[in-house]
Amino acid sequence: MSVVSLKDLEIIASQKTPHDMWDFIDGAAFDEVTKRRNLSKFEEITINPSFLVDVGDRDLSTTVLGEKIGFPVMVAPAGGQRQHHPEGERATARGAGMADTLYALPTGSGYSIEEVAEVATGPLWFQLYHSYDDITENLVKRAKEAGYKAICLTVDTPTSGAKEKDLRNDMHRTEHLYNGSLRHNPEWLSRKGAQGARDFADWDVSGYMGLTWDRLDWLKSLTDLPLVIKGVRTVADAVKCAEYGADAIVVSNHGGRQIDRTLSSIETLAPISAAVGDRLEIYLDSGVRRGADAFIALALGARGVFVGRPLFWGLAYDGADGVKLMLDILRSEFDRALSYCGFKNVSEITRSAVNVPLSWDL
Repeated sequence: MSVVSLKDLEIIASQKTPHDMWDFIDGAAFDEVTKRRNLSKFEEITINPSFLVDVGDRDLSTTVLGEKIGFPVMVAPAGGQRQHHPEGERATARGAGMADTLYALPTGSGYSIEEVAEVATGPLWFQLYHSYDDITENLVKRAKEAGYKAICLTVDTPTSGAKEKDLRNDMHRTEHLYNGSLRHNPEWLSRKGAQGARDFADWDVSGYMGLTWDRLDWLKSLTDLPLVIKGVRTVADAVKCAEYGADAIVVSNHGGRQIDRTLSSIETLAPISAAVGDRLEIYLDSGVRRGADAFIALALGARGVFVGRPLFWGLAYDGADGVKLMLDILRSEFDRALSYCGFKNVSEITRSAVNVPLSWDL
């Protein structure tokens, strides 16, 4: 089967991946309404072409928190990649680097912070699930020492998502494939809730283990790395992120995996951008499947986008080369959207390049 789109990669990956692991990747919370909405709402937005413009010399590059990347699509943090390919997160980091973009390493990585940094050729962020203060302090300081460029705090999992496919499959993690950064501290692994990718039915409902808005200063005191807050879904929380000193946010609903019946990320992006876009950098994930989706997100206020499930499709297809292929497809599609709308670089993209349905009431 020829691979010309991410859909092709998805089909091939679904055939190569064991059923329970595929359900883990593909599944979402409860009835999966939000997961579907993430895709369908992108389809409601149209693009305005503009012709007779010289677009022969296009530059797709941009910067994220001062780091230059080749185009505004990055690889999201997602745990358990070693259950899909032996090289797991190391392969993903290499693939992202080969595609000249950024990779955010998850807390639930099968390889350690240092092991991934050793093979990465592009910029890295470290995604943090806070569990206990001493664990967070260790991870954040190691990320700084290993050359990571930002700490990306995921905040949208106060309790575990109800992914019913996983429950039906009695899905359980292979622990050593998720705990690479903690393998030398087995006493930490014995603490309930310490792992980045938690169990599905018996997670301790303790709400961020004591990390709240008024403790973000403590987290920021651990490092001079920029703080990115991932999982922002409302204007109110975006404003709080700015007020409490975040450097950037990721508008994200976790791909619909944590709570169902919320708005899609693309629906919430423009209001959030209008509220805080002049105070911090804004990125988006959840539902990006085409380069045109990335173009739309930039037109509505994002500086860049992340892809999550597609990284597993590329990884299952051909490891690092598969991840690069996935990103190269998105790059080509983004480039076409840019050129068809009469732009030569990403800084020229404006809100007028897209049409949002009046029913969205933005």
